[in-house]
Amino acid sequence: MSEPSPRRAVATVLVVDDEEEPLRATARLLRRAGYRIDTATDGASAARAVAEGRYDAIVSDIAMPGMNGIQLLQHVRERDAETPVILITGAPGFETAVQALEHGAYKYLVKPVEPDRLEAEVERAVQLARMAEFRREALRIATGSDLPNLIESFREAQRSLWVAFQPIVDKSGELFGYEALMRTRSDAHPNPGAMLDAAERLGRINELGHTVRLRAAESLAGRSEGGTLFINLHPEELRNDALLDGPLADFARSVVLEVTERANLAPLPDLRKRIASLRSAGYRIAVDDLGAGYAGLNSFALLEPDIVKVDMTLVRDIHRTAVKQRLVQSIISLCHDMDIVVVGEGVETLEERDQLVALGCDLLQGYLIGRPGPPFPAVHW
Repeated sequence: MSEPSPRRAVATVLVVDDEEEPLRATARLLRRAGYRIDTATDGASAARAVAEGRYDAIVSDIAMPGMNGIQLLQHVRERDAETPVILITGAPGFETAVQALEHGAYKYLVKPVEPDRLEAEVERAVQLARMAEFRREALRIATGSDLPNLIESFREAQRSLWVAFQPIVDKSGELFGYEALMRTRSDAHPNPGAMLDAAERLGRINELGHTVRLRAAESLAGRSEGGTLFINLHPEELRNDALLDGPLADFARSVVLEVTERANLAPLPDLRKRIASLRSAGYRIAVDDLGAGYAGLNSFALLEPDIVKVDMTLVRDIHRTAVKQRLVQSIISLCHDMDIVVVGEGVETLEERDQLVALGCDLLQGYLIGRPGPPFPAVHW
């Protein structure tokens, strides 16, 4: 079944299709690109191949007798959360697209797929797999025997992951939208910070972000009212080309991506191009924690956001501190000159609320307005 390439032991790609001609054509294309190719003519054979070896990427047709491509994807994910799987279909449908997203397909392509497009997608998928492999090896060296326990506790926490929603209102108290906040019932990773630490150590940031966005999309799908959804985005996820096709793609024009400061934005390649692509898809971009220090200002300069969130350290007791009032007023004035919407975070008292409104803050968020909870908490004003 294996067709070795003369190239250095590079990536091995599994190609799955029950039709002989497309199978041979895809295998030939990728072999010429320098990959080692394994082929399977049905899902069951592919599942056995996956059990016997490790692949850098899998390219599979969806419509196959017996185990179809979606079922194969599910089988792969039960064993391995990271191997990129590209699914190809000649009969696209909402149900299969949703299933592909739910089980973490890297790409969902519709026939006919141009050879250059397929080759490019496989190349990106392999790069993603190699990066994950590199991170796993670095982690193995760093953590030694603790790695299996960390992997299992992370999986358990991810299975129990849910999304809380906190209301955001305008300065008259009218609901503007909600922020989606990651929560887990895991004792090993009891808060978002611990969960993110584990994901970073394991190289699973993209997987975790996908799960959070999927849970948020599930809640939005059952909501008849409009409104805007704010959701956090780890800087590492900006490297992920699959972000544009993710679970929130259908809601993009109602979604604000809050880029967090978990990692430095400066080294990201083509940052402005990637942000422009997200905006073209309908997303708006926000900077969190502006005013907390250099990191927030750096993000402001690099991202040129549509929305900024004033850090809660500036909001706390702002009605008592003239310096904070002047700082926040300067931020609001600068943002309004640039047509940027300003959110005051961490509002806990009526005095803080009233002071922010008096300074011209556009939107407000905090325990005074509503605590995070299951979809969708009521507003208090």
